[in-house]
Amino acid sequence: MSTNSEWVLGPRGPVALHAYPLCTAQQTRALETQTASALPAHTLMQRAGLALARLALANAPHAQTFWAACGRGNNGGDGLEAAMHLQRWGKTAVVTLLDGPSALPTDAARSLQRAQEAGVIFLDSPPTDWDVCIDALLGIGLRLAPDGAVRQYIHAIRAGSGLVVAADLPSGLQADTGQPPGECIRADVTLSFLTLKPGLLTAQGRDLCGDLWLNTLNVEPPVSPDAWVNAPQTPAPRLHASHKGSFGDIAVLGGATGLAGAAHLAASAALHAGAGRVYLGLLDTAQAGGALAIQPELMVKPLAQWDLATMAVVAGCGGGADIAAHLPELIRNAKYLVLDADALNALAAQPAWKTLMANRRPESTILTPHPLEAARLLGNTTAAVQADRLASAQALATQFGCTVILKGSGSVIAAPGQTPRINPTGNARLATAGTGDVLAGLVGSLMAQGYSSWQAACLGVYRHGRVADTWSHPQALTAVALAHNI
Repeated sequence: MSTNSEWVLGPRGPVALHAYPLCTAQQTRALETQTASALPAHTLMQRAGLALARLALANAPHAQTFWAACGRGNNGGDGLEAAMHLQRWGKTAVVTLLDGPSALPTDAARSLQRAQEAGVIFLDSPPTDWDVCIDALLGIGLRLAPDGAVRQYIHAIRAGSGLVVAADLPSGLQADTGQPPGECIRADVTLSFLTLKPGLLTAQGRDLCGDLWLNTLNVEPPVSPDAWVNAPQTPAPRLHASHKGSFGDIAVLGGATGLAGAAHLAASAALHAGAGRVYLGLLDTAQAGGALAIQPELMVKPLAQWDLATMAVVAGCGGGADIAAHLPELIRNAKYLVLDADALNALAAQPAWKTLMANRRPESTILTPHPLEAARLLGNTTAAVQADRLASAQALATQFGCTVILKGSGSVIAAPGQTPRINPTGNARLATAGTGDVLAGLVGSLMAQGYSSWQAACLGVYRHGRVADTWSHPQALTAVALAHNI
């Protein structure tokens, strides 16, 4: 097994295009304890410190002064071990220790001794001049906002101008949720040990961890992780002897007065994603002519003319209050169903419809809420949803018995009986009107083409974000351009 660190996420999204297991703090601790019991003492910390030193040096080969800001736990021991190597390699390694050496656990105390023997400089306060800071203050056990000396050190690191390399995760970030309860380091590079943690890939984690690397320390991950990083899938091949009927029918119902653009975008996305036939049902029928002018391949037909039992339906994009009147029929009869935007708000306002949802076939339904819509569905607040995005998506999937895409930084995909996934693609280019409508049309199109709701969600969310990651034009990525490039 390789001892090298692996680059997982960079400025243009995923670097390695395969699935990674994600482990919460509890599962990571259990893995660490189990592994350490079968190895000589101090082995894992030595591996972690060496990997940390190598990555810090690789990112700043000409730097001279390396400051290791070390906390009182094993995370601090990793920093001490890294400082020892950097000093031996001819760099100036400076260490600050929270609470001094007496508070260190056994393995970290051994790394302290090794650092002292190597000639590492120890200071009682942050240095005024440094090229690289190794952030080893806080580990995966954080629950409360940092205070006291820890908070002061975080301020000192953030005030500096050098490169910041975080050991395991940026200090102040919660490993499971990606939320900082208070002050937090904004790292340039983060090296996660043993496992990747969910909080590194969702909520605030992506912005705070910078480039994300993984070193498993030569340890096999758990067979059943808490989640997976969503990975690309190879689309099913299309046979040469195909026709438009081979790739399914999809219909988009939305576009109330003044909101036709959202329905147009979803339908355009469905078409560009490869559906055989795309129908558009506008709640404001006066706008139908404009739809054909924009996208003549679309077939504009009212809901009454749709064969719901054979098609996928995307409902809610620009639906306004008018969409609610049609949802019971769609929930009862549509073969595949994607509920987005105003359809989700209508569903949240009608708890009795949960029974209708429960009667739908498994793997036939996708909900695509953003955090506010998810909060309405769950009966809580946006802040509560964002406080634990993984748990919120799973709660929605359980409550409605279907696949859920909780949109946002690190979109979460959850479904009954599935290990949830966190999506690694996408960036702030998607923070513009209409991109959510494009996603709804994309995943609906994939279901029409024969993918299950789970497959369509995983494939669609990855593909949607990848367009933003690879966008190289000087112009902003608009929803129209996104739909044309999926």
